[in-house]
Amino acid sequence: MLDHVENLPQPRTAAFFDLDKTVIAKSSTLTFGRSFYQGGLMNRRAVLRSAYAQFVYMVGGADHEQVERMRRYLSDLCRGWNVQQVQEIVAETLHQVIDPIIYDEAASLIEQHHAAGRDVVIVSTSGSEVVEPIGRLLGADRVVATRMVVEEGRYTGEVAYYAYGPAKADAVRELAVSEGYDLERCYAYSDSATDLPMLEAVGHPHAVNPGRSLRREAVAREWPVLNFNRPVRLKKRFSAPRPAVTAGAVVTAAAITGGVVWYLGRRTRRRAAAGGRRCR
Repeated sequence: MLDHVENLPQPRTAAFFDLDKTVIAKSSTLTFGRSFYQGGLMNRRAVLRSAYAQFVYMVGGADHEQVERMRRYLSDLCRGWNVQQVQEIVAETLHQVIDPIIYDEAASLIEQHHAAGRDVVIVSTSGSEVVEPIGRLLGADRVVATRMVVEEGRYTGEVAYYAYGPAKADAVRELAVSEGYDLERCYAYSDSATDLPMLEAVGHPHAVNPGRSLRREAVAREWPVLNFNRPVRLKKRFSAPRPAVTAGAVVTAAAITGGVVWYLGRRTRRRAAAGGRRCR
């Protein structure tokens, strides 16, 4: 009888990773901003309106109310965008913009979880058309991401599924049921307090480069706090082929990076011109 018990299969386990500022050093969608700007998906007015939103996120993130305002604005911005054009831009620039910003520590951690027999699942609020290719690049087994409504090949501006806050925890629990994961033996990683429900859903939560709120919670609950600070070009550690990009999801935040690039360039040119006048 004892031998029979010892030979029973062990429950499956997984490691759930937030993506932005956890696995990669920036926002996955914001990082494609320059490409979307150059592709003509946004005008100069949209660039300027988006620049401040990007600044808030990159400096310190945003609270729930700010995130909701940003989501509504960006959803409106992407209304009418051609899905095929979005797919092509992401496919053409994926390695160029994502490889250099993957945290080396996160890549190593993903390898370690796979070596231990755990699935790796990316759970991100960013759009699926960005997150799914990045997930394949990293060798992730599954991806949970935001999806947008598409009609006649264009985004309607409506959100079909928003992978944010408690919805992430719900997705983790649903995967546990469908895939047979024992959540008490699973791991989760995030930088944001908005992911507390996901972190609380597993037995081994970790705070990665946490903001002030999440750091306070992690210390109070005695969760491990990890500091990732080595974003480097992805080495040949993953064998996944160059992915095909799928449609759907919030691509709108990607416009923001283009806005800051244009704005900072304009400010630099003005300063240079002013300096030239003083020299004369």
